[in-house]
Amino acid sequence: MDIKEIQSLIKFVAKSGASEVKLEMEDIKITIKTGSETPETTIIQAAPQIAAAPQMVAQAPVAQPATPAAAPANDAPAAEDDSKYITIKSPIIGTFYRKPSPDKPNFAEVGTEVKVGDTVCIIEAMKLFNEIESEVSGKIVKILVDDSSPVEFDQPLFLVDPS
Repeated sequence: MDIKEIQSLIKFVAKSGASEVKLEMEDIKITIKTGSETPETTIIQAAPQIAAAPQMVAQAPVAQPATPAAAPANDAPAAEDDSKYITIKSPIIGTFYRKPSPDKPNFAEVGTEVKVGDTVCIIEAMKLFNEIESEVSGKIVKILVDDSSPVEFDQPLFLVDPS
């Protein structure tokens, strides 16, 4: 196989739209990759899917506050009640878990008495499971995050009644 035949093969593969062609003969092996077109297409297709997911997530929280706003009488007392509670917040970004493993009980439930240093949940960050300990003593009155959901730094996780 001479250079002109190889060049015409490259042109043919480029026009065909194939991303990769391997040709093996007795004395020669040729691999032709048209990588410039395929990765761009893959990235372009992946970007809308990634962008679509946060938009859907953003729409859900917007819908939730709209419901309490329709009933302002219920919203004001709830804010007053929450002010007497202490908030346990996430110290890191990660995934919130209420129990150490799927077959174990939850660390804390509503009504559970916690002391300073008691583990209340686990947050997974970069394949590391970080036990989150209570910094206050009291009774858990509300769990603000669903199990296995992502949490941000300083996001409220629990409300604790210190009395």
